[in-house]
Amino acid sequence: MKIAVLGGGNGSFAAAGDFALSGHEVRLWRRDAEQVEAHRAAGSRILVKDHNGQHDVKLARVTTDIAEAVSDAELILCPAPAFAQPDIARLLAPHLQDGQVVFLPPATFGSMIFAQAARDIGNRAKASFSETGTLPWLTRKHGPFEVAITIRAKRLPVGVFPLDRAPQALEVIGRAFPDVIEPCGDALSGALMNAGCIIHPPLIVMNAGPIEHFERWDIHKEGTQAAIRRVTDALDAERIAVREALGYGAPHFPLVHHYAKKGEIWMYGRGSHDRLTDSGDWREQIVLTEHRYMREDLRFGLSLLVSVAGLAGVATPIAKAFLAIGGAICGEDFAQGGRTLETLGLGKLHKAELQTLLREGF
Repeated sequence: MKIAVLGGGNGSFAAAGDFALSGHEVRLWRRDAEQVEAHRAAGSRILVKDHNGQHDVKLARVTTDIAEAVSDAELILCPAPAFAQPDIARLLAPHLQDGQVVFLPPATFGSMIFAQAARDIGNRAKASFSETGTLPWLTRKHGPFEVAITIRAKRLPVGVFPLDRAPQALEVIGRAFPDVIEPCGDALSGALMNAGCIIHPPLIVMNAGPIEHFERWDIHKEGTQAAIRRVTDALDAERIAVREALGYGAPHFPLVHHYAKKGEIWMYGRGSHDRLTDSGDWREQIVLTEHRYMREDLRFGLSLLVSVAGLAGVATPIAKAFLAIGGAICGEDFAQGGRTLETLGLGKLHKAELQTLLREGF
């Protein structure tokens, strides 16, 4: 199938390389013209490294022209951070066509930003917008055109906007991710599966000392201790309580299953935490005031959780505490702005009105 991948980070390169490895026609779009030119000069190739060795794959196209990238693509995948979504959505909006599926893994309810961008410019194409709970790959770039994939997702809960178009959207996504996709309802349900805003805030805030002391620190290895895990479980309980209050059913993909040796399989499958830490790729430098763990997962992810919890009537003291402490670390007020129902233009909707919008679209 024809797939457009938007962005130039770890997730985008893993997606482009892995899809090409599976035989799909892949177009990679990014804004950095210098990097695009260098990539073309290198043959538009990506070296994919995984447990089966090294695979040199060629992309159909590498371009700075988003219209060229997405033309006639069945699937448009954008794993860019949440804070980059508004700009990319505005660039993409004029070029969406009937039947195209925009897939954001994950998105912090970014599916609404992409849908609103198309609506705002008057593009009435019958496209679908979807999101899931995690990036489908545990991955890091090892060079400008080289990416290591440590784990591929085993289960991806996917929500779709509008929900009425879910059958077609899930069929398209399923062809890119065979035997992995699990429908979880509407786009807000998909947003409330986001694991990043649960796992990363405790790990960076409660490890702030060693993160700033050591040149490199693995928050998933030395940084994942019993006390921190208990806080993570408490934060995850708030997320699940919000899902239940809004009527979303199980499975809720509790993060505890990511660490468990037995029981229900989580998104990345059994043993993924050990493979992640054994790889060494997550022993890295984290600048707390700049890193996406703070700017995307904590600020955007938890501000959304707290906002939706208000609509659902659920208390979220742990999420609010991390927003307050994260803001203090950055010298900002994270309670202001962020990503909320209000900043998404949905703050005046009652629960039933929001659910109708999620089902039927604009």
